[in-house]
Amino acid sequence: MKKSLKTLACIVLATLALGSAQEVEACTRVVYKGPNNTVITARSMDWKEDISPNMWVFPRGIKRNGEVGKASASWTAKYGSVVVSAFDIATTDGMNEKGLVSNILWLEESIYPQYNPNGNQKGMTLAIWAQYVLDNYATVSEAVVDLQENPVVIVTANTPGRESLATVHLSISDPSGDNAIFEYIDGKLVVYHNPDYTVLTNSPTFDKQLAVRDYWNYLPGNKVLPGTGRSEDRFARASYYATAVEQSDNTKIAVGAAFSIIRNCSVPYGVHIDGQPNLSSTKWRTVSDQKNLVYYYEDPLSLTPIWLDFASLDFSKKASVKKIDLNNSPMIAGDSKDKLVDAKPFVFLGL
Repeated sequence: MKKSLKTLACIVLATLALGSAQEVEACTRVVYKGPNNTVITARSMDWKEDISPNMWVFPRGIKRNGEVGKASASWTAKYGSVVVSAFDIATTDGMNEKGLVSNILWLEESIYPQYNPNGNQKGMTLAIWAQYVLDNYATVSEAVVDLQENPVVIVTANTPGRESLATVHLSISDPSGDNAIFEYIDGKLVVYHNPDYTVLTNSPTFDKQLAVRDYWNYLPGNKVLPGTGRSEDRFARASYYATAVEQSDNTKIAVGAAFSIIRNCSVPYGVHIDGQPNLSSTKWRTVSDQKNLVYYYEDPLSLTPIWLDFASLDFSKKASVKKIDLNNSPMIAGDSKDKLVDAKPFVFLGL
């Protein structure tokens, strides 16, 4: 039975009250679906401090471990990927050569399982969660099944420059338009798997975000949309504009539309509200064209997006790790393959 509008309104008001009491960082992720298998995932990274982003090209065959002690999971990357790092200790966003995209977004309510670094259960640092997915899976369904049948304990640590633990949820999408959201609530993994789950922001938990979506679906989005930088408001705008913008298989139009949606959900540069770090400036945006395998990055201070076309990259096992230094908002634009330099892979923050 469908919830009544009154019931949905009560849920939305409750989640708004919850969101105002929490101190979280803000991000938005939205999937654009056009005709002829056009699928594009866009995300914004909103953070109060500088997070020192860099863009990395990782080839297949890299050996990794979970960086959490003797019981760390270990694996060899099946797929190459392009990612953006934070502080050069974590993968926050990226796309692999199969067009699978993973994004981590802040979720204050996250509570991860207890972990014994000397025990039998395999674990991995929260910082490598998104990279683990990119290394190992080609589709959303494959990831959903394996992460539930062969769980790996997620282990968190303090956020750089803060005394608080990092708490995030993970979203993934693939070229078929499939989507999944992973959250750890009260120490247990909760998975939301549905092609319709195209939008994710921060608090509250995703089940309550769906209530926000249902509430706004009752209202005419072309006349009434919330306009603040709050998580719930960004969720409503992204959900509406994802289908309201022009749906096209023209790459220029589709990528432009995806950028326009995520820009609409961004926080203007330099905006901070005292006591509410959840309303922080958008530091950067990425757009992943999962049909054509092109990864775009936009820094508000660099004025023009840069991109890497996977067709021009070497993901073979013999290839070297490469990097584009994005610190200090370099004034580069367009196809940036020539800006890649050989680099040692960064070490993920662990125990």
